[in-house]
Amino acid sequence: MEFTIRNLYQEDFGQWLALWEGYNEFYGRGGDKMLDPLISRTTWTRFFDVYEPVHALVAETNGRLIGLSHYLYHRSTITVEPSCYLQDLFVSQECRGSGVARKLIEAVYNVAKENGCSRVYWQTQETNHTARRLYDKLAEQSGFIVYRKLL
Repeated sequence: MEFTIRNLYQEDFGQWLALWEGYNEFYGRGGDKMLDPLISRTTWTRFFDVYEPVHALVAETNGRLIGLSHYLYHRSTITVEPSCYLQDLFVSQECRGSGVARKLIEAVYNVAKENGCSRVYWQTQETNHTARRLYDKLAEQSGFIVYRKLL
């Protein structure tokens, strides 16, 4: 399959939203647990706000978006350079296994390096075995366990 990785454009909204909703559905945020539409609209707006550290790349084939990656830059107390957090990664069901996720991750590596970041990191669910097989080839597990408290 031939595809390109590129920046997100304003005219991509409809296709991005379909992928975004697929991503959220994958993580159990569909149906009655769907995100508030305000969150999706705010996320979309942040991608195009030069004062926001939130960015997006997409994979496209024949004018159709087939994958997305959302990442953000932030400061760290253990490095001088900023860090890059790869927050969201999703490939449409029919395109999985075709190298799209790998290329999206590598594209984030490249843009983060170009912007002076010293590392890229992300998290996934323990049960996401298919993705973890790829992740194990592209990065090392940090050994940290994520805790959270919803407020």
